Amino acid sequence: MMQDIMNAKAPIGVFDSGLGGLTVARAIAHELPHEQIVYLGDTARCPYGPKEPADVRTYVLEICSFFEKQGVKLIVIACNTATAAGLAVAQQVFSIPVIGVVEPGARAAVRATHNRKIGVIGTDGTIQSGIYSNAVRALDAGVTTYSVATPLFVEIVEEGLLFDSQSNPHVDAETSDVYIRPQFYSIARGYLKPLKRGYLKPLKASGVDTLVLGCTHFPLLSTAIGQVMGADVSLISSADEMADEVASTLERRGDASTMGFPQHKFFTTGDVEDFRKLGSRVFGKQINDVSHLSVTELEKYNPQGIASKNC
Repeated sequence: MMQDIMNAKAPIGVFDSGLGGLTVARAIAHELPHEQIVYLGDTARCPYGPKEPADVRTYVLEICSFFEKQGVKLIVIACNTATAAGLAVAQQVFSIPVIGVVEPGARAAVRATHNRKIGVIGTDGTIQSGIYSNAVRALDAGVTTYSVATPLFVEIVEEGLLFDSQSNPHVDAETSDVYIRPQFYSIARGYLKPLKRGYLKPLKASGVDTLVLGCTHFPLLSTAIGQVMGADVSLISSADEMADEVASTLERRGDASTMGFPQHKFFTTGDVEDFRKLGSRVFGKQINDVSHLSVTELEKYNPQGIASKNC
């Protein structure tokens, strides 16, 4: 009984290559207010998308090992690229349950589509892995998936956040609309205009009625992407689906916390002040407890030889 109580009080580990995974952490915090979150943003190595899968797999193992030392009860890979490269290996290596963002997003897309044509946009790593196509096919072999890499979108989000903080530093951190304020939206639209003819045209031509935002940064561009794709296309973000997945996993294991309102902890491999300032906008409330974890320190957590053996 005492062990069950201790497990319930243990935190949930959530990580991403940068700030985008805070959309998932935010959804979890909203749905499960009694759970403590320990979040790691690997901003020094962001973005993961262009990197070799073997390297990203190593990052996943390092971070999961770090979370294991933090005593977490569940690890959430809030990054599509990292899920594609490292989820299967992490689930084999660690006794702590590890879940990724792809399957919840795929399930939501299959439920949402009416014409059985789903588009997916993501980083190069996510799209090249075929992980969404495989997940959708496993759920419903009759649904066709059209996948397109949009590698600039992560940079658009990061630059848009920085622009907003510099041009309007007193924006209320509680607002969720910071990403579609006029200053940022003009930048996003400038980037998206050529992409309408390039990256997104194949998806429009294919007649998809559902578009999966296959990167946790992309929901922050949903207004602009929605305008490009049109009102008849449903946009799917895995953040809310991921929160439901976390809740059901904890409930199934008997590890859910039902008491208290704990303070969340945040780590970044990059600049602490930038993470605190920009991350607060993504998380939807002020982030105060941020610690720096250098890449050199993080690399010490790598279970030696595991990544190369499972490539």
